[in-house]
Amino acid sequence: MEIHAPTRHDGAPHADPPRRAGGVSGVARTTFRSLKHRNFRLFFCGQLISQSGTWLTMIALTLLVLHLTSSGVAIGIMAACQFLPILLLGAYGGLVADRSDKRKLLVITQTLEMFQSFALAALAFLPHPPLAAFYVVALAGGVMLAFDNPARRSFVSEMVPHDDVQNAVMLNSAIMTSSRIIGPAIAGVLVVAFGFGWTFALDGISYLAVIASLLMMRTAELHPSPRVEKAKGQMRAAFTYIRKVPSLWISLAMLTVIGTLSFNFPVVFPLFVERTLHGNTTSFTMMYSVLSVGSLIGALTAAHLQSVGTIHVVRAAFAFGAALLALALVPTLPFAFPVSLFVGASSILFITTSTAIVQVRSDPTMRGRVLALQAVLFLGTTPIGGPILGYICDAFGARAGILVGAVAAVAAAAWGLAMHRRVVARTHHAPTGTAQERELAW
Repeated sequence: MEIHAPTRHDGAPHADPPRRAGGVSGVARTTFRSLKHRNFRLFFCGQLISQSGTWLTMIALTLLVLHLTSSGVAIGIMAACQFLPILLLGAYGGLVADRSDKRKLLVITQTLEMFQSFALAALAFLPHPPLAAFYVVALAGGVMLAFDNPARRSFVSEMVPHDDVQNAVMLNSAIMTSSRIIGPAIAGVLVVAFGFGWTFALDGISYLAVIASLLMMRTAELHPSPRVEKAKGQMRAAFTYIRKVPSLWISLAMLTVIGTLSFNFPVVFPLFVERTLHGNTTSFTMMYSVLSVGSLIGALTAAHLQSVGTIHVVRAAFAFGAALLALALVPTLPFAFPVSLFVGASSILFITTSTAIVQVRSDPTMRGRVLALQAVLFLGTTPIGGPILGYICDAFGARAGILVGAVAAVAAAAWGLAMHRRVVARTHHAPTGTAQERELAW
């Protein structure tokens, strides 16, 4: 059976714009309108705490490997361990999400991830922790993430009515970026004052918040997507579906390049701060927090958008590449902090607009699989790009690693713009092209 993207009146690919309200309060109501729904409020608060804890572990684990090895390649291998399972299992994880009760699946994955954080804490408390053991535990966490990520992201659209889905997606991105402000800042304090073990332990405790929020939800107020029954060729059907929707395949192709070479912050940034700019652990966590403040600004800007198209993704990619280029050229550490603000804002604008297109334009029965593929292309490419950029930073300096990311983002944006113009010209001149078909394309 051929699957078509939903139309405006029976499941629109994008919501009708909300009624305008004047003044600051009107802007706030527009930006945060999905928080009026109880289930999403619970999810929002639980994720803000839990994701802050996740960033505790990501920053602490990066610093731990750097201090044990002083090797960019070793940091790249750690990133590969964390995200290789997404590359290998992410598509299947999306299929599992489409077939499952996402709330129950998330309770399971979040509980297992909590145990992973406690395992990292137990290792870190050892007098001489083996590096290989951290790699193994990180790999196990990556397996859990391969199933958790598509379920968590597709569940966002089930907590609010259709008209508020885009706003909920954007605010979910704001959660991620807010946690990137809180998590690294706390990580810098905990690592210096109490050590790595307590940092990992606090992350484990933070999972209790999101598990509690999931259990407290009112299931009668959810808007579950139709579950997909087991059948052959379901992943192949997802690829076929993506090829039919230009806004999906163009943004996903751009994401492949940028995710591989531009978004490897945990690999490149600690080397850039400590080696090139002669900073320390505190400097790195401060810079990451500044970057995350910019990310929050970008996420809230995106949340206020009333519609998102491919051109928004292209513009954000151009801005991201320009910001990375500026960062690669900063002469000293003080100059890096304001530039990091723009890197954060542009990077999150790119990923949130790309995610919004996937969330809102995808058919509900395909959403989990399409989101899983997006995660494969964004996070799953880290095992490829992480070691490559680690080697480049070791051989040519961290500036070269950032410069590679800048060139990749600009090149992807230029390609995306060319494809955008080509498809727009074709749909507008096609004699059989209806207004609805043009809408579905962009």
